[in-house]
Amino acid sequence: MTDDPRVSLLIVDDHPVVRDGLRGMFESAPGFTVLGEAANGVEAVAKAGELDPDVILMDLRMPGGGGVDAIRELARGGARAKVLVLTTYDTDSDTLPAIEAGATGYLLKDAPRDELFTAVRAAAQGRTVLSPAVATRLVSAVRAPRSPGEPLSAREREVLALVARGTSNREIARDLFISEATVKTHLTHLYAKLGVNDRAAAVARAYERGILG
Repeated sequence: MTDDPRVSLLIVDDHPVVRDGLRGMFESAPGFTVLGEAANGVEAVAKAGELDPDVILMDLRMPGGGGVDAIRELARGGARAKVLVLTTYDTDSDTLPAIEAGATGYLLKDAPRDELFTAVRAAAQGRTVLSPAVATRLVSAVRAPRSPGEPLSAREREVLALVARGTSNREIARDLFISEATVKTHLTHLYAKLGVNDRAAAVARAYERGILG
């Protein structure tokens, strides 16, 4: 962020009425500047490069380029902007991929106006913001028991391969453009799936099962 105390925004949503409503709401409130709008994820990545906003308000399901792919692309490109998902969807298939891709926060569109303002300010400072419903889902997903033998996801395999090379959590987070907390979540899941309790055992079990090497 610059010395300007205002938070600059890029609004990404495929519905013009929603974009207009959000722009009007933020432009009428002190402390915010709307730099631009985008109608899909592809446009969002391009506009983020041009405008360099502090926060990107990102919808998820959009024709022509979804939000999760855009979040991943922004993370890969090292974008400075923090992504705050603002959507109507709170299913596990929406929330988990968005957080894993690198979203700083996740709110639903029925959030009160003041809550949205607070969330955007918090996101600009790098703080995680989750609606209560989404937070509950994430906690449940992390705590959900996994059956040994359940196949690893593609991202869990990536994490495991890096663990096998002796890579630290911090280095894994950097290499995969995710947070250390997300790395720990992946490790918890793959330990449960492999029926082990630590990194060394996970690597050994993965070699036994032919997952590695």
